[in-house]
Amino acid sequence: MMTPRMPSRVLITASAAALTLTLSACGSSGRTAGGGGAGTLAWALTQGSEATFRASATEWNKEHPDSEITYQYFQNDPYKQKLRTAVGAGNGPVLFENWGGGGLKSYVDAGKVAELTSDLDANPEWKNRIFPSVLKSATFDGKVYGVPVNGVQPVVLYYNKELFEKAGAQPPKTWDDLLALVKKLKAEGIAPISMGGASKWPDLMWLEYLVDRVGGPETFANIAAGKKGAWSDPAVLKAAEMIKQLVDVGGFAKGFTSVSADTGQAEAQLYTGKAAMILQGSWGYGSINSGSPKFVSEGYLGWTGFPAVAGGKGDATNIVGNTANFFSLSAQASAKEKKAAVSYLKDGVYNDTYVDNLLKNGDVPPVKDLDTKLKATDNADWTTYVYQLARDAKSFQLSWDQALTPELGNDLLTHLDQLFLGQISPQQFCAQMDRAAAK
Repeated sequence: MMTPRMPSRVLITASAAALTLTLSACGSSGRTAGGGGAGTLAWALTQGSEATFRASATEWNKEHPDSEITYQYFQNDPYKQKLRTAVGAGNGPVLFENWGGGGLKSYVDAGKVAELTSDLDANPEWKNRIFPSVLKSATFDGKVYGVPVNGVQPVVLYYNKELFEKAGAQPPKTWDDLLALVKKLKAEGIAPISMGGASKWPDLMWLEYLVDRVGGPETFANIAAGKKGAWSDPAVLKAAEMIKQLVDVGGFAKGFTSVSADTGQAEAQLYTGKAAMILQGSWGYGSINSGSPKFVSEGYLGWTGFPAVAGGKGDATNIVGNTANFFSLSAQASAKEKKAAVSYLKDGVYNDTYVDNLLKNGDVPPVKDLDTKLKATDNADWTTYVYQLARDAKSFQLSWDQALTPELGNDLLTHLDQLFLGQISPQQFCAQMDRAAAK
């Protein structure tokens, strides 16, 4: 989630509060970009896909001088601080980049975002090209309020092939395999799993996957819907117990609670041979490749999906992570502005040049029929794996701290950290989350 894209993941952890821009901060006012044509103003982030956005605008404006697209870019913190004011005052942009999930839903509930359902339904070649599992992150009550604009970032289990060979080990296919592997690695004096516990959000990936594997996607769907007592679902309790089990058997490298995930320290333990595995988003590949190109180029890096859980309801193809960033359309846009914006989203985003630019940047877009293009990319084995993982997933669960409200997401990270530290029991974790959800 790809060069060390930690800023992208940091964006996500704060994403539910992220839609806050003022137009005054941009040095302009109103929703249009000005100029001779209709002009569509889009707000986007400097991190991640800026190069792709810039190239897209140049191409689009050359071919559509009467409906130009103009981007204005923001650093994450100013972006988080300002859109609420702008949208509330009716001065927001026509299009704005966001992360879907709880942050987008809060604006949808306030009537500030136009739905795109009818536009997508009227253009099935556009709608059907996007992975449905990704589009779901911007879909509420059956209505679509955003379309993806960059690449998928699923969470995978990376491993050090050299350490696995030393221990005579294979990648774990089941949870029991993982526990047995921990024991085998420890017997060889190898720390099993690296994790940046000091940053808290890496803890969440373990809970997300285990809840899905045990209870299936509907378990979190009940949580996201605010169902009373949803955090005390047997699947959540079981997942919390499994986390405690993994901590108690020494599954994580010593001192993991003081390791930062935002500086690449956790990935460094993998490629320096200090730990055998790490559960991390696809952005971790870039961090590893940047930190030790030789480790990747000489074939020491392996990757696999999260283990299955015997008797669990969740499909083994289900994944969690960051589905994509999205463009959403202001409900305050005029009919003319909306028409121009939808035209750009349909024909300017994810066209051949746009996709080529994303792939060049290491992003893997969630659109169908990219197998041939992927074979021509650098690290084609990796990009193809990520693409197939997202394409074939029966469920792609958006990161919970992004899917939930900002307040509940923060409570979750706090209490989950306490669970990993052994400060609270699995039962207490569930009870505290139920209380937090009932606020």
